Amino acid sequence: MSELLRQANLIGGEWVGADDGGTINVTDPSSGDVIGQVPNAGAEETRRAIAAAHDAFPAYAAKTVTERAALLRALSAEIIANADELARILTLEQGKPLTESKGEVMSSAAYVQWFAEEIRRARGEVIPSPWPNRRLMTTKHPVGVVAAITPWNFPSSMLARKLGPALAAGCPVVVKPATATPYSGIAWGVLAERVGFPPGVVNILTGSAKAIGGEIMDNPKVRKVTFTGSTEIGKELLRGAAGTVKKVSMELGGNAPFIVFDDADLDRAVDGAMIAKFRNAGQTCICSNRVYVQAGIYDAFVERLAERARALTVAPGLEDGAEQGPMVDAPALAKISELVQDAVDKGGKVLAGGAPHERGGLFYAPTVIADATPEMRVTQEEIFGPVAPVYRFETEEEAIAMANDTVYGLAAYAYTGDLGRTFRLQDGLEYGLIGINEVLIVTPEIPFGGLKESGMGKEGGWQGLDDYLETRYTCIGGF
Repeated sequence: MSELLRQANLIGGEWVGADDGGTINVTDPSSGDVIGQVPNAGAEETRRAIAAAHDAFPAYAAKTVTERAALLRALSAEIIANADELARILTLEQGKPLTESKGEVMSSAAYVQWFAEEIRRARGEVIPSPWPNRRLMTTKHPVGVVAAITPWNFPSSMLARKLGPALAAGCPVVVKPATATPYSGIAWGVLAERVGFPPGVVNILTGSAKAIGGEIMDNPKVRKVTFTGSTEIGKELLRGAAGTVKKVSMELGGNAPFIVFDDADLDRAVDGAMIAKFRNAGQTCICSNRVYVQAGIYDAFVERLAERARALTVAPGLEDGAEQGPMVDAPALAKISELVQDAVDKGGKVLAGGAPHERGGLFYAPTVIADATPEMRVTQEEIFGPVAPVYRFETEEEAIAMANDTVYGLAAYAYTGDLGRTFRLQDGLEYGLIGINEVLIVTPEIPFGGLKESGMGKEGGWQGLDDYLETRYTCIGGF
C-alpha cells in the first residue's frame, strides 16, 4: 500500500483513529470493491483538532511571509513529485479517468504555488489623513483557525483552493474531506508533515458530517469556514455560522447554461460542449447543465454532439483509454435515471445514451436529449451526470433570459463570432464565471466563485487570499 494512502486522521501532529475505533469503508466506484477504511470521527475528535489548530495559531501566524511561502513552495514541489501516485489514489476512490486525475493534481500544485507567491503582495495601506499630526493605516492579519469542508468530485483541487490561501495567510486548518473520497485529502496531511508544517497547523478528520460539521460551526475557536458542496448544505452552514459570526466562503451548486449562436464556430462549440458536459462524467459544479442552441444550427449541432457522445470510451478510470468513468454512488446513478425518464416523459428525444451503460455497475451512458423544454426537471435541477439536454432558441434576448432563469449563478458559457454580442453577454449573464468560446476557464490567477444561490466569496486570484485575511485600521496621533 502507498505511504500516501494513510488510513488515519491527523490531529495535532499525531496520526490517530476514531476514539471508539469506528471506521468507514471507502470503495472504488468502478468496481464496488472496498479500498480500505478511514476513521469515523465525531465531535470530540473535532474539538481536539480545533484546539490543536488554535494552539498552533500564534506561532504559525508569527512566521514571516518568507517562511510561510517557503513551506508552500515545498508542498507544491512535493505534490508534483508524487503526482502519479496522488492521481492513482484519486482515480481509485473517485473513478475519474487517470488523465483527468493527473490534471487535477497538477492544478492543485499550481494553486499552492500561486498562494505562496500572492501572500507576498498582501499589503495594507497608508491613508491620507484629514487631521493634522495623525497617521491612518490599515494592515492585514490572518483570520484565525480555518475549517475546510471539501467535496468528493474534486477532492484534491478543492482542497488546494482552501488550504493554500489559509496556510499562506497564517491560518491553521482543520480539514474534513468527503467520506466517499477521503484519501486524497489525507495524503495532503502526509505531504504537509513531510515538508515541515508544524504540528497542529494541518489537521485532517474523516467521519460523520453531522457531528464534525456541528462542532465546527458551534466552536468559537473556528473563525472561518470554507465549504464546497450543495446549496442546501451551504444554507445550513450559513445558519450555523451565525451563532459565532464566523467568516464564510461558500462555493455551492450550479446550473450552467451553454449557449451556441448561429454565428459560432460549430466544430469549436461541439468540442467545448463535450468537455464542459462530460468531463468527470458531468459531476462538476461548473459543467454545462443546459445547452441552448440557436435555431439556425440546432439540428447540425445536436447531430454532431450525439455522434461524439456515442463515441466516448466509458471505462474504469485506471484503464487505458478511459474517457468517462462511473457515477460516484448508487443514489447518483438513480437520480440520473429519474431525470432522463422525466425528460423523455415530457417530450425529450434521446439521441445518445439515455440508460445505464452496458458495463453495468455505476456507469451511465453519455446522453444527449434533443427537444428539451423548460418544464423538464433538468432545466432547474443540477444534473451532476453525463446528460446533455439541448434547447432551441431564436433570439439573443431569449437566450439570455433562459440562461438567467435559475436561482444559481456559478458558470456560463457561450459561443459566438460577434464581438459586440460578447460584451452584451458579459453584461447580461448573471454568473460569476463566464467563458466565451472557451470552457477551460479556471486557473489560480482568477477569482472563482458564483452569484445568487451559487455562493459567496472567491477562490483563486488575490480575492481568494483576501478571504482568509482581516483588515485592521490604526490611527496614530500625539506626535
